[in-house]
Amino acid sequence: MFTQINNLINWLDAVVWGLPLIILILFTGCLLTIRLGVLQIRHLGKALKFMIKNEDGGEGEVSSFGALCTALSATIGTGNIVGVATAIAAGGPGALFWMVIAAFLGMATKYAEGLLAIKYRTIDN
Repeated sequence: MFTQINNLINWLDAVVWGLPLIILILFTGCLLTIRLGVLQIRHLGKALKFMIKNEDGGEGEVSSFGALCTALSATIGTGNIVGVATAIAAGGPGALFWMVIAAFLGMATKYAEGLLAIKYRTIDN
């Protein structure tokens, strides 16, 4: 019985974390990049400006940069820092190239995720 459960889990693991998921993530990143009009490049100056300067008339105690750092630290975490070092040590410069490509496509995905989170948020009492 446990062998069958283990085989099912191994099969499910290969399906979910295999090539289909990589293709789906890359396709989603490419689709969002195209549909958003290469947002990563078009609005880079505005993003850098708002990262260090607060908006006019903004409310609250947290600056734009503080909110950005908090959101990114919750998303990125320290595991990615170790992962990058390990990938470069194991894969060399080719790993760095693919990490840059994945990060570029991931920017559009992260923007879409943040936009949907703000659009559908609700304020509790």
